[in-house]
Amino acid sequence: MWALWFVVRDRAVVLRQLWGGAVVVALLLVQAVVVLVRTVQGDGPQAAGELWGYVLTQLLLLPVAAAWAFAERTRWSSVVLAVAALTVAFLEYRLLQIWGTV
Repeated sequence: MWALWFVVRDRAVVLRQLWGGAVVVALLLVQAVVVLVRTVQGDGPQAAGELWGYVLTQLLLLPVAAAWAFAERTRWSSVVLAVAALTVAFLEYRLLQIWGTV
């Protein structure tokens, strides 16, 4: 994790990290569209509310964390981004569990 390395080195977030986060959010948007299509086709899991809660949380978490990290120009900006990235990874794992692939 790039942000975690910056925490250890006591550095603030740089713009390249935020662009990396934007790429991840774009991929999460693609995933949300795929989930929507598969759910409409009747291929979704029974826990649709929980599934969409995780999908929407993932989509909102990184942009909020990135805005916070950009505004906070200290080492803690890297902590915020690292925690958000770990949370998104956990939410992704939970989505896989809900979908039944893990």
